[in-house]
Amino acid sequence: MNTSTQSKAYGIGLASISTDGTILDTWYPQPELGTAPIGDALHLLAAEYQTLIGHDPRRNVEVKVVKTEINLSEPVSSTPDAYLRLHLLSHLLVKPNALNLENLMAHLPIVAFSSIGAISVTDYEVLLPSLRQSGITVHSVDKFPRLTDYVVPKGVRIADANRVRLGAHLSPGTTIMHEGFVNFNAGTLGIAMVEGRITQGVIVGNGSDIGGGASIMGTLSGGGRERVIIGERALLGANSGIGISIGDDSVVEAGLYVTAGTKVTIVDGSNERTVKAVELSGQPNLLFRRNSLTGRVEVLHRSGAGITLNPALHTGV
Repeated sequence: MNTSTQSKAYGIGLASISTDGTILDTWYPQPELGTAPIGDALHLLAAEYQTLIGHDPRRNVEVKVVKTEINLSEPVSSTPDAYLRLHLLSHLLVKPNALNLENLMAHLPIVAFSSIGAISVTDYEVLLPSLRQSGITVHSVDKFPRLTDYVVPKGVRIADANRVRLGAHLSPGTTIMHEGFVNFNAGTLGIAMVEGRITQGVIVGNGSDIGGGASIMGTLSGGGRERVIIGERALLGANSGIGISIGDDSVVEAGLYVTAGTKVTIVDGSNERTVKAVELSGQPNLLFRRNSLTGRVEVLHRSGAGITLNPALHTGV
């Protein structure tokens, strides 16, 4: 993986444009960091993609080649710009939270994403009979497409492609099981097992396990301002949840949800004290659990390394 801190990026892409002039999406097969080379977009596009240019009657769109150049520190200014930033994340050229995504939502139109590409929602209703006759299906009507329709992540297993959005950052060795979900501007920095939800803005460290049904609070839809980071070799137990960062070698007990305001009792021999969970955000070697007798949430210090993932599930991919 080659993640850079460069401020400029560019892409030569294929934009699908509806009859009313709306850019539905843009696919960048090989986005790059840095300054764009001089030259016409068509001549910079690899030959194998040039056959896709032109009118596509099945979707009622015109496919045009575009050359997009952006400054990663500036707000999103167009649909091609928005798609380029999502591609940069999924191509592992930038890490989550390392680029400006202001105005992203405003520049992503709601689109019918089909097995043959993006379709205008208005045209979809008209085209539905011919699409059905041709065996073409629509798998979502959304602002964000599936990751795998635009990027082939290397060394990654994804059991259900519908649950991983373009803009997810998935490092080699990541396994996402059927109930796992990864949003845009979120993902993994190393080998990881994902059976729960990685929400927008969340980063999961190397060797960690997001258990079945586990949920990580993001910053969208009232999630607050806390940018949650899961450390290395950490475990979120099945059906657990967090709204704070979890440090290296830490564990959250199955079924326990810990928000920033959760009152937790630090258990350390006879010296016990109660604090808000946010005060422990990011600290390593902790076990969060609920006392089955009293019902209180307790935190104990752990020693040694955290969990060890099953290597058979993360090698050879």
